[in-house]
Amino acid sequence: MKRNIPSISALCLLACMAAAPVSHAGIFTSKKKPSKATADDPTAGLTTKQPDKELFDKALLAMKKGKYDVARLDLQTMLNTYPESEYQMRAKLAIGDTWFKEGGTAALEQAEAEYKDFETFFPNAPEAAEAQMKVADIYFAQMEKPDRDDTNALRAEQEYRIMIQQFPDSTLVPRSKQRLREVQEVLADREFEVGSFYASHENYPAAIARLQSLTDAYPLYSHSDLALLQLGDAYAAEANLSQRLNIGGAAKERLAAIYDDRAAKCYAEVVTRYPMAPHVEDARERLIGLARPVPEPSQAALAESEAEEQSRVQVKLKDRAVLLIKHGPSTVSAARVGEPTMTDPKEITAPQVSSQMVETVRAAIENKPVPENPIGATTPATSDGSVPPRTESPAAKLEDVPDTTGGNATTSMGVTILNNNEGNVSSGVTPAATADPPAENAAPAAAQEDGNLKGVGPANTAALPPVEKAAAAEPQHNDVQGGAAPPVVQTKGKKNGKVKVNEKKESGSREKKKKGLDKLNPF
Repeated sequence: MKRNIPSISALCLLACMAAAPVSHAGIFTSKKKPSKATADDPTAGLTTKQPDKELFDKALLAMKKGKYDVARLDLQTMLNTYPESEYQMRAKLAIGDTWFKEGGTAALEQAEAEYKDFETFFPNAPEAAEAQMKVADIYFAQMEKPDRDDTNALRAEQEYRIMIQQFPDSTLVPRSKQRLREVQEVLADREFEVGSFYASHENYPAAIARLQSLTDAYPLYSHSDLALLQLGDAYAAEANLSQRLNIGGAAKERLAAIYDDRAAKCYAEVVTRYPMAPHVEDARERLIGLARPVPEPSQAALAESEAEEQSRVQVKLKDRAVLLIKHGPSTVSAARVGEPTMTDPKEITAPQVSSQMVETVRAAIENKPVPENPIGATTPATSDGSVPPRTESPAAKLEDVPDTTGGNATTSMGVTILNNNEGNVSSGVTPAATADPPAENAAPAAAQEDGNLKGVGPANTAALPPVEKAAAAEPQHNDVQGGAAPPVVQTKGKKNGKVKVNEKKESGSREKKKKGLDKLNPF
């Protein structure tokens, strides 16, 4: 009985297998569903054997394997062989992708050229927005840290703005806005570092120019509250420095009040615009120290500031460690909400701030009102208030310059033009007192040919006296006089006109003869 148990088990197993439905397709073929069509491969999943499709698939496979030159060759072959193919636009865009993925300065320049060509040939295609986005990504990938060259960052900002403005309906607009926020975070960080450097070195006009430009251009900057605090501190420092000026006491008080008002305006903006920022309490304390009222932020400002602060990613220790070895800048602290700045405001320069400070001091001395926002206003380059001539307009002639110095005219460059008694413009050099007067019988025709201009040469044309001959120099003691030979000095120890030389003591270039045992020494 025990011998029949394995046989019975085998028969039962075979019966179960026969009762179960067997599908040859499920056993010997894969149950993986065909892939769906995508933007990169519109005919994916279709059983087609079109030659252009095969070339395109072959190029994409080579690109995935890192064989970018092979992929470009296949794509170019497809474009030349099948100009009417439905894969023409994708192949043109894929050629730029091969250069972009290959990397390197030369390859990225070639990728940008390919993407720009795609926008030129297919401006209305949906892929044109993708091409513009990739052009901006090229410069985004080459950005340097805030303390380095900012050329690529400025170019990336420009390209992302073009992408958002030219393709507002594209699905890539949200990604472009986020990249633009990150680029502006880097540019703002650069301005903040430069402004802080000037403030630490007490160069307050340059610090005010940098910090004011920063707060006007990049309100989403992660340290905007700190930048406004430093801007207010710079105005407060100017108020302290005004007490050292050699002006009246009332003028000093007016000047200090003007700078304190500007500092309080910066502190108040921190409270009203960034109420959830880390340094808002510092701004409140400074306002109390200046005896200024502390404003209350609105509910909209509170919600906006809270959304900005919560959208930022906190910089951790590992992020700082990666930043030490990373080539590009860190954009972790950039905001994830809010509209980035699409147009740059007018740039504020340090000379404009210095000129505005001079006008403020003058207004304080004369007790005149000061404009509310003098910074950034166009100030004339001349001291008399006149606007300098533009490039396309001719400059004023010398005879048109007004006489404001009692017979002498002063140009915008600060050069004084002297007038002689006859009213003719001269170079300001007075003639010598002994110079002869000009000849009265000068030919008028020659003057007319020269445009009624007087000659530059001397008026006295008489023959000059002959040049006196220089006196002979005294004879030198070391020269031989009269061509005579130098005297012979008798030397002791001479024989037949030759001097004896001790060859053992004197050195010479000729080989000396050896004597005695020295002949056996080879050295």
